Amino acid sequence: MNIGIVGGGMMGLTLAYRLSQQGHLVTVFESSKQLGGLTTHHDYGPFVWDRFYHVILPSDTHLINLIQEIGLGEQLRWHRTLTGCYIDQQLYSISNSVEFLRFPPLTLIGKLRLAFTLLYGSRIKNWQRLEKITVENWLRRISGSNTYEKLWKPLLLAKLGENYKRVSAVFIWSYIKRLFSARDSSLHKEQLGYVMGGYKTVFDQLAKLITSTGGNICTGVTVEHITSHPVGGIWVEHSGKKEHFDKVIFTGPVDILQRVVAKDLMKVTGDCATIEYMGVICMVLITRKPLVPYYIVNLADQRIPFTGILGMSNLVSLEETAGLHMTYLPKYVSSDDPLLQQTDEELRKLFFQGLRLMFPDLTVDDIVTTHINRAVKMQPLQVLNYSRLVPKVVTEHNDFFVLNTSQFINDTLNNNTVVHHVTEFIRTFGSFVKTF
Repeated sequence: MNIGIVGGGMMGLTLAYRLSQQGHLVTVFESSKQLGGLTTHHDYGPFVWDRFYHVILPSDTHLINLIQEIGLGEQLRWHRTLTGCYIDQQLYSISNSVEFLRFPPLTLIGKLRLAFTLLYGSRIKNWQRLEKITVENWLRRISGSNTYEKLWKPLLLAKLGENYKRVSAVFIWSYIKRLFSARDSSLHKEQLGYVMGGYKTVFDQLAKLITSTGGNICTGVTVEHITSHPVGGIWVEHSGKKEHFDKVIFTGPVDILQRVVAKDLMKVTGDCATIEYMGVICMVLITRKPLVPYYIVNLADQRIPFTGILGMSNLVSLEETAGLHMTYLPKYVSSDDPLLQQTDEELRKLFFQGLRLMFPDLTVDDIVTTHINRAVKMQPLQVLNYSRLVPKVVTEHNDFFVLNTSQFINDTLNNNTVVHHVTEFIRTFGSFVKTF
């Protein structure tokens, strides 16, 4: 069967790989010149690595299984990492139970309530009830006002800005549920992983396997129109020509779906305009010495213009980065925030103001290069009753299917979730193909 897939990110390529392994002939259309979507790579000069920070958790079983399935299991590396917190103009380590109990900004009662929040949150199954309460009210009730004001509120402000007041408790629950699993309860250590060469290795291997079965991967190609074929199947128009497919699977955002897909192929109930998105600006610092000894530093200081500090070289071997240290400095903003339109130089000046406050000893000679990466639509803003606001897409043609991240109403947007949704879709798709 000849199948067209619109979108060459993690979802589109995993779909293409799985379908090609079943004997289908697949063609992937990706508008960017690089595969990977939000997980794509960037050329940092001396080396190539991920554009935005990514990490693999021990609980990411769907993703790990895929990595092993495509022959990259031996290139998966695990490492113990450390966690820090910057609060009251001090940098603290909270990488184990002893350090956590010594954490000065919180009282003993506050620490116990924080620990209970993490444990309790990781075990909640009924996420629907969390949609009805704001993240602020839920955290105040579970962690207490002191812990909320001292730790949670600054973190929410850094992650969401003033939007945190409208976000439901599902937002923090989904993060707790995933990140809590990174800690080995028996060793009380965080075990995190990556694939040698970064996600470029994964996408290169997926592309190689897809093309080895006769599949096609078309980058730098914008799909302009998708419509039904009079005698069955689907027309895909791009670059001034039409291609006919037996089936087409669309993996792009709903707003693009509505723009390029014929109305008789699908129906969207709800208004896409009601969904607000968060964007991200990420400065990547390449230095000769490490900025911090931690993989992640949570920032509870509103003076600092970025969200956190990700010391990637405290996880990834220096052999991967030409002996240099790589640090991600993300700032999450609303997708319509004017900051996203500022020049790279303006953003560098802003971010370096925060770096000078935190690291006054950092010199120009320590810095090799800086890079500004940005994404306008990183993830939806999970406001109260978000699942009711998400537009529902119903396909009305036997040969047209939609699978995209708008369906992630109770998950964080990460590659393990993407692979899991693809696996579930393939099961349904297989039954559908047999039926028709």
